[in-house]
Amino acid sequence: MQKKGELVSFRPDIKVMDCTLRDGGLVNSFMFTDEFVRELYRTNIKAGIDYMEFGYKASRDQFDESKFGKWKFCDDDAIREIVGDNDTDLKISVMADVGRTDFRRDICDKANSPIDMVRVATYINTIPAALEIVEYCNKKGYETTINIMAVSKSNDADLDDGLEIIGQSCVDEIYIVDSYGSLYPEQMRRLAAKYLETADKYGKKIGIHAHNNQQLAFANTIETLTMGVSYLDSTVLSMGRGAGNCPTELLLGFLKNPKYHITPILKFIEKEMLPLKEDGIVWGYDIPYLLTGRLNQHPRDAIQFTSERRTDYADFYKFLYDKDSF
Repeated sequence: MQKKGELVSFRPDIKVMDCTLRDGGLVNSFMFTDEFVRELYRTNIKAGIDYMEFGYKASRDQFDESKFGKWKFCDDDAIREIVGDNDTDLKISVMADVGRTDFRRDICDKANSPIDMVRVATYINTIPAALEIVEYCNKKGYETTINIMAVSKSNDADLDDGLEIIGQSCVDEIYIVDSYGSLYPEQMRRLAAKYLETADKYGKKIGIHAHNNQQLAFANTIETLTMGVSYLDSTVLSMGRGAGNCPTELLLGFLKNPKYHITPILKFIEKEMLPLKEDGIVWGYDIPYLLTGRLNQHPRDAIQFTSERRTDYADFYKFLYDKDSF
């Protein structure tokens, strides 16, 4: 597939999605202050970001509210306290996880909500359940995406079948998700070509959500961008589960569209992100995440290893390698 755009050009179809609250919330159980969230919202507007993902529409029957901040549940009223009528070009997004959301109860008509987009996270084997949520949200008036998680674990036949089913649906965008940070740019090119073939056939857009276990989230994002992927996820200072994500400051520094501005992001890092680090909240590339990424494994073991402040990396690698052998 021919590349779209050059380093000195920009594509007007590119959209940047800030996932700092949603993916970053997995690091601190969504315990962000309203001041932090409001400042991030204002920063995204100044920086020209297209979408801001506030968090999850998680089921209160499954998750104890006392253990999480409000952005685990993203009530409309809580969002309004931050954005008011959101009379801006920035669109508001939330994520609904298949099997972990009471979407019929918690997602109302778009006309009565500050939310513009609902993103549905699914594994390849739960696509029918994801489409049920997408169809519901589409009828309610929302823009929708399907984010196929752990795509590095999917075989080609299943992925082809899944993309064909999704392509025939009413969903607006389909996301490539490198959940384990295990994919390399060459692999991402092949995946992008596969997804874009579906997009061309059915009139969809393709997005990318990359994790940074092997310090390739930015590289993989811009690699797929050059192939024609147009929805790009990022987080400020790479804040996200485990090794984090494609850093917003790197992405905006790369994109050539003059609507994007890096300076507001830099100021936000100074004022809000560095204090989080100083308070002991931990995220970002580290050896344990490299190892789970290299072995294409979920980072839960690396997260536990890091929380215990262990440094026996060789023993940990043997543990992971032996685990993969069974």
